[in-house]
Amino acid sequence: MNAGRVAVVTGGAGGLGAAIGTRLIGVVEHVVLADRNLDAARDRAAQIPGAVALPLDVADDTSVEEFVADVEKRYGRLDVVVNNAAVTAVRELDALQRADWERLMAVNVWGPTALCRAAAGVWRGSGTGGRVVNITSRTWLSGGPVAYVTSKAGVVGLTRSLALEFAPLGVTVNAVAPSMVATPFTRSGRTEAEYAAFEARHLAMTPMGRFATPQDIAEAVGFLASPGAGFITGEVLHVCGGAQLAPSP
Repeated sequence: MNAGRVAVVTGGAGGLGAAIGTRLIGVVEHVVLADRNLDAARDRAAQIPGAVALPLDVADDTSVEEFVADVEKRYGRLDVVVNNAAVTAVRELDALQRADWERLMAVNVWGPTALCRAAAGVWRGSGTGGRVVNITSRTWLSGGPVAYVTSKAGVVGLTRSLALEFAPLGVTVNAVAPSMVATPFTRSGRTEAEYAAFEARHLAMTPMGRFATPQDIAEAVGFLASPGAGFITGEVLHVCGGAQLAPSP
C-alpha cells in the first residue's frame, strides 16, 4: 500500500498542533492529529484538507503502540513524527510535588521517546526513512519553572541521541525551540496578573519586539520535515526572534 506520505502531530487538538498540521499538508499528503481530546482533534482536522484525528495518550505505552499500528494499517507508512504534546507546571522548587514531576516527565519526555520507539519499527520495516521534529522550548537555555524546563532540556538530549541512533535508518531528528507563544497552554497555571507580567517580561527581552505565533513555529517544523532538510539532524532550531540570545526574563 502507498497512500502518500503521512505525518502525525501529537497534541493536535491545540492551536499549535493544528497550525503545524495545516503547514504539513503539501510536505505530506496525509496528516494525523493525535490527542487525548478526540472531539477537539476532530474539530481541528475538519478544517484541514487531508487530515484525520485519532486518539492518543503519549504517556500510555499501550495507547502509543495501538496508535502507530493504526496509522500503519490505514496508510501503510509513516513519514513524519512531530512530538508536540506537552503539559506544564508553573511551580518553583519548594512548591513542586513529586506527582507534578512525574506527570511532566511522562508526557514531555517519555511520550516522545515511546512514540519514536514505536515509529522506528515502521521505519526498519519500510526502509523509506523519515523525519522526527520535537517541540522543545527556549527555556532549556534560560531556566524557568523547574519541572517544565528540565523536561524540555530532556527533549533536547533525546533529539541529539536519537539523531545518532536513527541516522542508519535514514531518519533525521531535530527540535524546534519556540519562545513565548500566546496560547491557552502559556496561560495555564497563571493568574491574569501573573500572565500580564509574564507577557511584559518576554516582550521586553525579545529583540524583534513581538511574540512568536503558531504559524512561525509551524513554518520551522515544515522546513525540518521537508526534503530540503534531508541532511540536517541533531539540531535545535530556535524560533525566538532573538530571545535565545537574552538572559532569563
